[in-house]
Amino acid sequence: MESQTQSLLERRYNTIGKYSPLFYERPIHLARGEGVWLYDTQDNRFLDCYNNVPHVGHCHPKIVSAITEQASTLNIHTRYLHENIVNYIERLTATFADSLNAAMLTCSGSEANELALRMARFITGRQGIIVSDAAYHGNTEAVGELGTGFMPEAKTTKRVRSFPIPDTYRGLPGVPVDQLKAAYLKHIETAIEGFEADGIGFAGMLICPDFANEGLLNIPDGFMEEAAQLVRDAGGLVIYDEVQAGFGRTGEHMWAHQWYDVVPDIVTMGKPMGNGFPLAGLVANLDHVNAFTKHAMYFNTFGGTPVACAVGNAVLDVLEQEQLPQNAVTTSQYVTQGLIALQQKFSMIGDVRSLGMFFGVELVLDPKTKEPATKQAKQIVNHMRNQGVLISTIGPWDSVLKIRPPMPFKPEHADILLSALDNAFTAFSEEI
Repeated sequence: MESQTQSLLERRYNTIGKYSPLFYERPIHLARGEGVWLYDTQDNRFLDCYNNVPHVGHCHPKIVSAITEQASTLNIHTRYLHENIVNYIERLTATFADSLNAAMLTCSGSEANELALRMARFITGRQGIIVSDAAYHGNTEAVGELGTGFMPEAKTTKRVRSFPIPDTYRGLPGVPVDQLKAAYLKHIETAIEGFEADGIGFAGMLICPDFANEGLLNIPDGFMEEAAQLVRDAGGLVIYDEVQAGFGRTGEHMWAHQWYDVVPDIVTMGKPMGNGFPLAGLVANLDHVNAFTKHAMYFNTFGGTPVACAVGNAVLDVLEQEQLPQNAVTTSQYVTQGLIALQQKFSMIGDVRSLGMFFGVELVLDPKTKEPATKQAKQIVNHMRNQGVLISTIGPWDSVLKIRPPMPFKPEHADILLSALDNAFTAFSEEI
């Protein structure tokens, strides 16, 4: 059967290209999914500790039912009246602050972020956008400019400037811990001043409030609030990308930015919004939406269809009925305690970070120098795959284990994860 997988791999190379990303040194040929489990074509079972697209679980029956029932009745674009989109947006915006009372729906997070850029630049009349220096916000040309993590467009754009990721674990060279916040804020001030000096002007700042791609950072206290104030004092808009952290993943709050005393001007969403069905969008103030769409007509053929909105409503139903945000709180505590216990056992684990049902385990070659253990992180991920547990890596050096399971993940699943991690680190320690 390995030959069948190899054959499929070669066919893939010949149809979608050799460099289309694949997980693991031994790619997995998946056949089906259920809850937090995935199964390959040989019915080998894998515990999914990575995917946040199947937010309420792979192939959840209520999501499948919502798709099939609405698709068998009507599916059309939004130039006709239909209750689904209005009902969904009313329900969605009710989870935000009162000022975020309107939405625009798209099919992907990339589209949502690009739409947010268009809106911010239209409203302010300026072009400059600030992001972190390890950012990723999608793959269209416009948001490619923001992808300071690894997108080529970010290397040549004049419309985007970055600031160092606000990381209290690594900090900045020569800057004491108690001065980190001021130093990071100074970089944002400098970026704003640079836009003005270049005649581009400053339109806003777009960041993930959980700094997910940057490594799920622990940031200096007060940084988010003061950064937002700097942005607004300069006439810019605060835009938060909740594609990874939204819909209750952080446990205590529906949205990651609600951990901070900041109400953004625009919030973008995607991935888990439709549990695998193409559904994404942004929320903003109705006045901003009207001001923008009056002059820049926005229409998306597949964004906000009756089927898409039926799925969106079903996701919210499952989150509520199965109390998945509450599960994120209790399971997070359990997993975090287990990860800290492993940290005490293995010196390679430099830092453990968590935010609800999202965990980052930073690997280092030396706990004092904090040199990133990039090669070792990849080896751990592949060792885990061979034990039937799926995780990945993130961060500027790909040295942070990224653990982000579907929301039904329970302590009994966490035991499997923690045991596999223990085995992987033990095996690696014995090898060296």
